[in-house]
Amino acid sequence: MLPLPPGEFRAYLFDCDGTVVDSMPLHHVAWRQALGEWDCDISEELFYAWGGRTLVDIVADLGERHGVVLPVQDVIRRQEALYRELLPTLAAVPEVLWHIEQAHRSVPFAVVSGGNREAVTASLTTLDLLDRFDLLVCAGDYVRAKPDPECFLLAARLLGVPPESCLVFEDTDLGIAAATAAGMASVRVPPPWQRAVPAPRPRPTGPDPALS
Repeated sequence: MLPLPPGEFRAYLFDCDGTVVDSMPLHHVAWRQALGEWDCDISEELFYAWGGRTLVDIVADLGERHGVVLPVQDVIRRQEALYRELLPTLAAVPEVLWHIEQAHRSVPFAVVSGGNREAVTASLTTLDLLDRFDLLVCAGDYVRAKPDPECFLLAARLLGVPPESCLVFEDTDLGIAAATAAGMASVRVPPPWQRAVPAPRPRPTGPDPALS
């Protein structure tokens, strides 16, 4: 179970990927498959180090690193399509799900994500969790990405709860920094390999290179 900081909180704000849904291993598989179609790649280490960044920034920086011009929106659309194919294997993060079920209906919940609304909705719907949340704040709803506090402050305002009365659940350094800048307490969600029972990591689709 994730211990909560002391205090009386009137709203819970959750990041989505890697926080509510254990989607980061799936996203990494989808990223590698999508980028491979443009002769590009992203290591697991770099993928997790860049957690919380916008998709546009990730694609642009990868292109610079590999010395290629990547069609940003095409790569993003391809990655999202491949991720949706992996959704049947998606699971919730157990430690966060426990708090969601315990506090549901006692305080309002919001998802505050850097992902687009379609992807966030698809993930939550797959796990039958969409109806737990009173509000979704996604990419396009705000201008400045995490670590800027704009997204969290927007969620607090829409819920009608003062920032200091909100508790944020986040899995990335950028997310924790954004919560702190917003004047909100936070809970750090550990990555898959630090949990008691790590989620299995999916394998890319297609023939196994070891068998070819």
